[in-house]
Amino acid sequence: MTGFLDTYGQEEARRERRIRRWVGGIVAALLVGFLGYWYFHDFREKRQVALFLRLVAEKKYEDAYRLWGCDPARPCRDYNMEKFLEDWGPKSPYGDVARAHVRRSRSCEDGVIQILQFPQGNEVFLYVDRKDRHISYSPFGYCVDASGRNVNLIDIFFR
Repeated sequence: MTGFLDTYGQEEARRERRIRRWVGGIVAALLVGFLGYWYFHDFREKRQVALFLRLVAEKKYEDAYRLWGCDPARPCRDYNMEKFLEDWGPKSPYGDVARAHVRRSRSCEDGVIQILQFPQGNEVFLYVDRKDRHISYSPFGYCVDASGRNVNLIDIFFR
């Protein structure tokens, strides 16, 4: 016959293990969710720049021009196909994109700035809009608000 105090404390130990597992599972789920958000937040915009670089490397300039929201049949007002080829064509200093790499990526409120670095030391700031994923040049290498102020203070220290 079992004594009255033989099972004393076993239920509390089970409950303690159960609570510890629940808290650990919730913390792990929150950590995985945060890391997933951090990794995939700019995924589509980064992939758009990678596609642009691949198209320029393959010399498919018309398709690369379309990623800027322009079309060779209906070119953009301030950035026609001739200007695009001047910037990214075979005779441009940025035409050899196979040797370029993304040095830095900055996530802004309305888009993503990717800083391309070329072997000569030249840098190009490309901006990808979040709404339509069109590529353009960024006048700044950091995120700015409507008044032109830097909104990410950490960019002051890590250029």
